[in-house]
Amino acid sequence: MFQRLREDINSVFARDPAARNFLEVLTNYPGLHALLLHRMAHWLWKKHLKWLARTLSTFSRWLTGIEIHPGAKIGRRFFIDHGMGVVIGETAEVGDDVTLYQGVTLGGTSWHKGKRHPTLEQGVIVGAGAKILGPFTVGAGAKVGSNAVVTKEVPAGATVVGIPGKIVKREEPDAAAVLDIDPARREAICQKFGFDAYGVSEDMPDPVARSIQAMLDHMHAVDERIERMCGTLRKLDASYREGKLPELRDEDFADILDDVDACCGPPKPNRQTPRKDEKGDVHQGNG
Repeated sequence: MFQRLREDINSVFARDPAARNFLEVLTNYPGLHALLLHRMAHWLWKKHLKWLARTLSTFSRWLTGIEIHPGAKIGRRFFIDHGMGVVIGETAEVGDDVTLYQGVTLGGTSWHKGKRHPTLEQGVIVGAGAKILGPFTVGAGAKVGSNAVVTKEVPAGATVVGIPGKIVKREEPDAAAVLDIDPARREAICQKFGFDAYGVSEDMPDPVARSIQAMLDHMHAVDERIERMCGTLRKLDASYREGKLPELRDEDFADILDDVDACCGPPKPNRQTPRKDEKGDVHQGNG
């Protein structure tokens, strides 16, 4: 019992930089109080002392503002930050190292008995005000954004935001590794187009940037395959003459890049954009 308590307190220190010492966490963290009282209530529930279990659960809600049904199954190192308004239903299952913020609901969508609340696997993080409703699974390591309403299964490692919840990021291998793209050449072609996929925060993924990166990766992979095919043809036929592909010039994309800058933000300081002088001649420079 004391080992579990130590684990719970250490999990607070690991996930809340405001925690300063053992006594402060033990006496002033309602999420920890709700968890300890729930473990007692859940033990009573399994012993078929359900009235006592519900009474203890009601006392815990009155004390902490957090309502956890005594039938819910909670894993190790569970952390509720702030906690006010959190509701966890009877058939909900929460894995190890899960974090919930205030106002989260793990609820059901029907009045039928049986499994009607969600299952959160290991390492899930649920933002403030999010609602996860229904008997489905949120995969390990997934993140649910603040105020999202999730009614469908979430794959492991995914990030879900919005109403209704939509997956904006999946745990996928990088396309450069899958397509066997040289990272240096991948970066070079991105710079050629004035596109930086890594300027977007991983916490706020941009679907447009992701689509552009996918197209560039596909173009790059096709280009490398054509080069390998031409190399093979030269080995088979010495008389084979390879024609050069037209060069991609900065001025060919000037209008497109200017439109992107006008829509999405100012141009990058390191990008060379063409400009015209009084005679109408095109020059390269910062413009």
